[in-house]
Amino acid sequence: MSRGSASKKSVTSDWAGAFPGFSKWRPLRLVRRIGPVLQGIALDLSTAGDSYFPTAHVHALTREFPVVTLTMSRRLSRSSGIQESIGFDRHEEVRLDAFRRMSEQSPLSLGDPPSIEEVIEEYHRFVRERAECGLPPAVSEVEDAVLVPAAAGRLDLTERGLGLAEELSEIWPAARLPLGWVGRDCWLQQLRHSAGNSQALQLIVDGQVHKHKLVSVNSCPL
Repeated sequence: MSRGSASKKSVTSDWAGAFPGFSKWRPLRLVRRIGPVLQGIALDLSTAGDSYFPTAHVHALTREFPVVTLTMSRRLSRSSGIQESIGFDRHEEVRLDAFRRMSEQSPLSLGDPPSIEEVIEEYHRFVRERAECGLPPAVSEVEDAVLVPAAAGRLDLTERGLGLAEELSEIWPAARLPLGWVGRDCWLQQLRHSAGNSQALQLIVDGQVHKHKLVSVNSCPL
């Protein structure tokens, strides 16, 4: 890192200061918990390690997983649509503008916490867009859109998610489904069964909170 470059610690602190609703979870990672889902800002390192990509994302706690994922990630972009990295040597110069544009570009609010409804609406928009663009099926995200509201006790949103799962699984191309896909009927049956066991889902959420050391991060009321 060149002379005058910001450190990972100072960059993390600057972003945390700009978005005080989030906790500093790890270097270059900010998160807050909204019931059974995390909302985060990842300052994703470039391959060379001399710059970072500001990235808004979520992560569902309703599945056992070894890392916190960058689900539905939205990287800071230029007006041309090209993803933008910020060099550690330019951080001080451009950070205020980056904070402003990240707030504008994130599909979910980085200020006031989004509601569970808003989070699930973004899941629905995301999975529909992937289907419409012919991208690989967003199987995990469809599952999240069912299990997150189920864990939060929102049966209305859970049923909407199940309806979306039925709709999209009818049109997903078989050749692009994940390896080990169990078949549409079996998958839907398993998904409905999991959604109906809120106690088991809450145990998974609690286990993930402890596994990823999220007990002390900012938690927003549902």
